[in-house]
Amino acid sequence: MKEENKKTKTQAKEELGVRIGELDHYLFGQGNHYDIYKKLGAHPTEIGGKKGVYFAVWAPHAAGVHLVGDFNDWDENATEMARLEPLGIYEVFVEGLGEGELYKYLITTSDGRKLYKADPFGNHAELRPGTASKVADLRKIKWSDGVWMEKRAKQNIDNMPMSVYEVHPGSWKKHPATEESPEGFYNYRLFAEQAAEYIKDMGYTHVELMGIAEHPFDGSWGYQVTGYYAPTARYGTPEDFAYMVNYFHKHGIGVILDWVPAHFPKDACGLADFDGQALFEYADPRKGEHPDWGTKVFDFEKNEVRNFLIANALFWVEQFHVDGLRVDAVASMLYLDYGREAGQWVPNIYGENKNLEAIEFFRHLNTVVPGRNPGVMMIAEESTAWPLVTGEPKDGGLGFTLKWNMGWMHDFLDYMKLDPYFRSYNHNKMTFSLTYAFSEKFVLVLSHDEVVHLKCSMINKMPGLYDDKFANLKAAYSYMFGHPGKKLLFMGQDIAQFQEWSEARELDWYLLGEEKHRQLQEYVRALLHLYKEDAAMYSLDASWEGFEWINADDNSRSIYSFIRHSDDQKSNLVFVINYTPVARDDYRVGVPHSGTYKLILNSDDERFGGSGQVKEVSFKAKKGECDGKPYYLEYSLPAYGTAVFKYAKPRQRTASKPAEKKIVKKTK
Repeated sequence: MKEENKKTKTQAKEELGVRIGELDHYLFGQGNHYDIYKKLGAHPTEIGGKKGVYFAVWAPHAAGVHLVGDFNDWDENATEMARLEPLGIYEVFVEGLGEGELYKYLITTSDGRKLYKADPFGNHAELRPGTASKVADLRKIKWSDGVWMEKRAKQNIDNMPMSVYEVHPGSWKKHPATEESPEGFYNYRLFAEQAAEYIKDMGYTHVELMGIAEHPFDGSWGYQVTGYYAPTARYGTPEDFAYMVNYFHKHGIGVILDWVPAHFPKDACGLADFDGQALFEYADPRKGEHPDWGTKVFDFEKNEVRNFLIANALFWVEQFHVDGLRVDAVASMLYLDYGREAGQWVPNIYGENKNLEAIEFFRHLNTVVPGRNPGVMMIAEESTAWPLVTGEPKDGGLGFTLKWNMGWMHDFLDYMKLDPYFRSYNHNKMTFSLTYAFSEKFVLVLSHDEVVHLKCSMINKMPGLYDDKFANLKAAYSYMFGHPGKKLLFMGQDIAQFQEWSEARELDWYLLGEEKHRQLQEYVRALLHLYKEDAAMYSLDASWEGFEWINADDNSRSIYSFIRHSDDQKSNLVFVINYTPVARDDYRVGVPHSGTYKLILNSDDERFGGSGQVKEVSFKAKKGECDGKPYYLEYSLPAYGTAVFKYAKPRQRTASKPAEKKIVKKTK
């Protein structure tokens, strides 16, 4: 009898562990159930000694919900779900089901309509064009990245190197199309193995992946999500996705995901009008729809909706070990009038255009995610001058770890597109960003958005003839890597891809058969390794202590010179970059100290496609005022040339104390 009671208590505990209970309702209703994805959705489990799958879905406006799938021949009356109050969550346990089962929720609306919906919390999905959810068991995932995770928890993001390779996995490389695989996608495992090799060789520190959460339309690039809790089936299973993250970590590469809490599509299978009414979105279309994008906007006034998103961020970080989330379209969430004309938006209670609920959502999100997971990054794609995006929430900030520097990107590209003749009249486009470079913690980005929609590829943005384009692009990347801030390059930019990017085809890797493209790639590789391996490039990245202009005003020659300081002053770097096709054989640059300056990067080196005329490696500083400095270097600066010199700050001499006289007492 005692044994039987013990068994009953164990079963009750198991059932309580997976089933929705009173505490779950309370926490979800308050918006603080950070593990709600372990309850809602589909979960293989054992209840009452019977194996099967427990299903739960939030649908408070529904008149009723049935579970349909292959297991019951999609019979709309076969498997009714029970309603739980007070939140209107429906549940059912189906004995005998396991992984791989296709299913949907058939929702009967209050006005009698029938809606077939994919699971908002489902962990796997049918490959498009199918839209059903698929039962997955995340308990089977095994990890071996403990060393990486321990190191991540202790890292100081502010003073570590971070150069990001932004990738769309479906178009990085492809297999030849076959009848079985017409798209030729690499799966997560093969992609991880090949991409990790490339990323390590080039010298990137992180990979940022586009289009991972399940989405029905390839052309959305993954920015119109229907399965927030499911890695896309295009490239494999959740276990395959976990293998990829684990593999990157084992090879010292951080993983960042694009994350889209700003909006979602109107697809019939998705979140829009989920239970027959606006549930995940604002009911008022002036708040609940983006006119420009034709998508729905999450209702940040609802605790449960905010909880859905915060728990989703934690899901990717805690269940799949990702190291950061790049939050898409933050500006569209902060401003109620974003992309809207007069009369198309609703002011807040103060009559202003700030979305107060979204602001609080970000502060909550950016407190909880890194708070539970030290070392994890929350990165804002924020395109306005909103203050304190990376400021602490307690100080009125939004709490992001980093912010994409969109202002720098626009000024930088505007300058680089110019014919060199006109650059002297636009000199401040390259210097203006330094007036605000330390107001936030920035990432300098040349992302996918800059090489699509007739904006031209990076190489084709450059002015001049064929050779000039490559020389200009080397000069452009030199300034980007020398400028304070973390770095991000989109795939293909490091091989000078001529075509604009398309999700429908792989990168033009054949270009590396041509000398100019190999040389450009070699130059980017040199910049990446210099950035990662030299402390001056990152150790004081978020402070004026790490940057010093030598000459920011040489507009007549379109030359920029500056110093990057290391925190120990033993590895300081002098950058000189020439943005005209005119060589300066008698060029002088001011330097702060006497001694020897070592030329460690020369864009005119033969291996980078240059002339190779400069053979010297060491340059002795000469005494004499130049650029406001007491010493100078003489250097033959080539057309479109970049020169980077390394020096150590001389030790300060201190006067030695006179030796103390030893007093010897004489004795009689």
